[in-house]
Amino acid sequence: MKSVSYLMVRLGIGISMLGHGLVRIPKLNAFSEGMINNFQSAPLPDFLLIPFSFALPFIEFLLGLLLIIGWQTKRAAIVGGFLMLALIAGTSLIENWSALPSQMIHLLFFILVYEFNQANAFALDSKKD
Repeated sequence: MKSVSYLMVRLGIGISMLGHGLVRIPKLNAFSEGMINNFQSAPLPDFLLIPFSFALPFIEFLLGLLLIIGWQTKRAAIVGGFLMLALIAGTSLIENWSALPSQMIHLLFFILVYEFNQANAFALDSKKD
C-alpha cells in the first residue's frame, strides 16, 4: 500500500507542476512581463530575472511530466526542490508572504518524492530490463 500512497504524492505534485507550466506556456510573454513587473522592487538583475521568467513554465511542465510518468523521479524531485527554494527566495525578496505557504507545500511534496522513492512501483523508473 505504500506504493499507492507514494503514487498519489508523486502524481499530486506532478499534476500541479504540469498544470503550472501548461497554462503559462501559451501566454509566455504575458507571464514573463507580469513576473518582471512583480520583481521591480527586488534586488535582482534583469539578466537573471528575464531568462528565469521565460524558462520557468517549461521547467514546471517538464518536471510535472517526468513525475507523472515516473521517469527520472529522484532527479526531478531534486530539481523541483531547488526550484521551489529559488521561488521561495524570490517570493521573500518581494514580500509576497501569501504565496509562501503554497511554495512550502510544493517543497515538502518534492522532499517526500525524493525520500520515499523506494516505494516508486508504478513508474517507468521501476521497470527493469
